[in-house]
Amino acid sequence: MLMILETDRLRIRQWTRGEEVELTEFLADPEVMLAYEEPFTQEEIVEWLRWNIASYETKGYGLWAVELKETKEVIGECGLTDQWIDGRPYFEITHHFKKSACHEDYMLEATQAIIQYAFESLGAHAIVAIVRDVNVESMNVAIQNGMTILKRIIKEYKEVQMPHYIFKIER
Repeated sequence: MLMILETDRLRIRQWTRGEEVELTEFLADPEVMLAYEEPFTQEEIVEWLRWNIASYETKGYGLWAVELKETKEVIGECGLTDQWIDGRPYFEITHHFKKSACHEDYMLEATQAIIQYAFESLGAHAIVAIVRDVNVESMNVAIQNGMTILKRIIKEYKEVQMPHYIFKIER
């Protein structure tokens, strides 16, 4: 497994084949997956893992496993995906964490490290976060990272219209 980053408390590394159980702990949780309207099925989790591993191989980035340094427990994932907004390409910072890890500022610690990595190592000019309007915790993480609202959009997922805000930070 390839280490991407380390922070004071976290290791951020690539997912590896066979880690569906670790992903299931949060991707199958209805509260964690509020932004998707429903939790992922086991088939969707298997595909999610495949998609991430393929992204590392083709792009050099994706969503990475986040584990506690002290215990090596996987507490979530955080990373970068590609988004096109108003005809321009952006890195999107995104994250999913176990409920038990949501009140320890792990999301903020991981996103700060990955934003810095995107600017310094990947040459990003700007980074966005696309956050569902009911996801107050993720909006707060974006704001704490210095991001501001660029615009409001409607995304459709599984035939459900969902308002989202696009947050942005420039280098």
